[in-house]
Amino acid sequence: MKQQTATYPLRLPRSLKEAVNEAANNDGVSINQFIAIAVAEKLAAMKTARFFTERQQRADMDAFKRILTRQGGQDPCEGDELVAG
Repeated sequence: MKQQTATYPLRLPRSLKEAVNEAANNDGVSINQFIAIAVAEKLAAMKTARFFTERQQRADMDAFKRILTRQGGQDPCEGDELVAG
């Protein structure tokens, strides 16, 4: 099944267009493909940030601290210790 596309006339400052052109050439892709990938990456980053923000709001920090400070088990590896505060 062929993916449907939509067109959008994009205006870029000349300096940005030149930078995109150079980056696309370095990657061996068209300007259109480079911009489409850049937009997809930005949207994915925003979605990931939203996910972690929402997950953080549901976190039970008291339970987290109880688990990390419970007795037994092995000492944490160097660099994995809890930071005071």
